[in-house]
Amino acid sequence: MNLNLIHPADQLVMFMERIYGYGMTTTSGGNLSILDDNGDIWITPGSIDKGSLTRNDMVCIKPDGTIVGNHKPSSEYPFHQRIYKARPDLKAVLHAHPPALVAFSIVRKMPDTNLIPNVKFSCGDIGLAKYGLPGSTDLGDKIAAEFAKGFNTVVLENHGVVVGSDTMFNAFKAFETLDFCARLEIDAYQIGKPSPLTDEQIEWYKSRQHVSMNEFVANNISSEEKDERRKMCGLIKRAYNQQLFTSTQGTFSRRMDGDSFIITPCDKDRKYLEPEDIVKIEGDYKELGKIPSRSVALHREIYKQHPHINSIIIAHPPCLMAFAVSDQEIDSRTIPESYILMRNIPKLEFGSNYMKPVETAEVFQENTPIAIVKNDCVIVTGNSLLDAFDRLEVAEYSARAIIAARDLGSVVAINDEEIDDIIEAFHLKK
Repeated sequence: MNLNLIHPADQLVMFMERIYGYGMTTTSGGNLSILDDNGDIWITPGSIDKGSLTRNDMVCIKPDGTIVGNHKPSSEYPFHQRIYKARPDLKAVLHAHPPALVAFSIVRKMPDTNLIPNVKFSCGDIGLAKYGLPGSTDLGDKIAAEFAKGFNTVVLENHGVVVGSDTMFNAFKAFETLDFCARLEIDAYQIGKPSPLTDEQIEWYKSRQHVSMNEFVANNISSEEKDERRKMCGLIKRAYNQQLFTSTQGTFSRRMDGDSFIITPCDKDRKYLEPEDIVKIEGDYKELGKIPSRSVALHREIYKQHPHINSIIIAHPPCLMAFAVSDQEIDSRTIPESYILMRNIPKLEFGSNYMKPVETAEVFQENTPIAIVKNDCVIVTGNSLLDAFDRLEVAEYSARAIIAARDLGSVVAINDEEIDDIIEAFHLKK
């Protein structure tokens, strides 16, 4: 999807629908704006239901201050205007009150952006603006002052967060990623102590962003592959809507024939992914003109080593990731379904999926379909896309149940004798 060809009013509707739909703001809360090439500021209206906005609700403010539209602009318009004046490089501003980020704002702290590497890439350093009355010039000045220092993301004391960027998608991506990080840190504290990455580890991870492969021309695409691309896109959108990863993270792959497989592309919005975006891999070659997920080498190695695996998902479900960034292990022996689908869940060292793909791939035996990579991701394997997706859902729900149980008492695992009964009844390998 090319946002440059979408009218600012339509972009505002698109992204407010996402923000409201994912529970990141309320009916009356939050506001978005876009500065277009003419110098006009397009902004969401004030006092209009955020769950039912249309393009006709959007307000345009001309450079001379003339207001064009059917409603008044958001009462927070003053800080949008001041941000654009302080930072001419910014063309989009997003403000909302997601509960996790509000939690940080009311204790006047900021999320630890070193818990997972992608947060630093998307958000950079985070500013903290002093409290100000909503809609006031004072608040606008305080927020703009933080942006003038070079911050693109600013937490507001006792309020929420403001993000600015060159496009609304990039602003949303940073906002979504920071909210994910905040939820992750809160959950991690529920079960143990978060363990952040060092700056050196994050810089190393950044160096792994580029995938270099020779290319081939995909002249013939079988009906089976077309169907698998369609199924993959459907499950990716489903996983994204369930917030099992953020808009540019999450990797799905599916074995085809021989040494070929299809895999999600790098840095494409998961919500709007289409079959033509999926990348075909044949041996050491990638489909011409496309960039596959940077974990492509690990997928190739898993398929090479394990004939029983036909699909792989790499995701970042927040409850499971709380175990990835803390000192706690996750136990699959909570309910029978969890043990049947999850079995053993080793925790691998940060970076092993890139530095040691062969050794990492060896982990995925039939009794070990899932692994957690510290401060990075969860890797799930299955016989089919649906099988792997089901396993991912069960793993995240199990992690969520364990975290919730910590407030109720000590978790009592299914005992060894009962586990043996499950293994025998469901013909599982030990």
